[in-house]
Amino acid sequence: MAEQQPDKGRRCMLVAASTVAGGVATVAAGVPFVASMLPSERAKAAGAPVEADISKLAPGERMTVEWQGKPVWIVRRTPEMLDTVKKNGDRVADPDSKKVMQPKYATNELRSIKPEYLVLVGICTHLGCSPVEKFQAQAEAFAADWKGGFYCPCHGSLFDLAGRVYKNRPAPDNLLVPKHKYLSDGKILIGEDQSEKGA
Repeated sequence: MAEQQPDKGRRCMLVAASTVAGGVATVAAGVPFVASMLPSERAKAAGAPVEADISKLAPGERMTVEWQGKPVWIVRRTPEMLDTVKKNGDRVADPDSKKVMQPKYATNELRSIKPEYLVLVGICTHLGCSPVEKFQAQAEAFAADWKGGFYCPCHGSLFDLAGRVYKNRPAPDNLLVPKHKYLSDGKILIGEDQSEKGA
């Protein structure tokens, strides 16, 4: 019986087909792993800028919007509230906002772009609790000379109507002012600076 010669062409075709099938299987198995490392649409949305309609916010009122999973407060301050901020310089720990807890355009006494509107992240800088609003200037059990602002009932931190922390309180810093810009007189975009995206 004569020995049969192997078919080299067929062998090459089988090796090539096996290599291609193995490569396809490797890519198919790797796609879910690579996809899991990319941020989800929900995660992308959580970091995206948020538009807030402030057109119906009355003087002395506060509204809350969520940005990056955090509460962001927008307060429309009255002339009386603004006067209180100006009188609190000797009571607060960082009256000139020298610590970087706000963008450059909000590094001023009122910590805002427009004096009337205050934009703050509503999380205490001590242990991450959420302060409550106490906008009325009146004596409180926690401070006899209280002029109004934000009070954190968890550990007693006090913040004025510009989000500046009072001296000798547990919170080490002022409340954070997030980057934001005005799209119009009645709309604010939170999460984007005036200079970003061609603005």
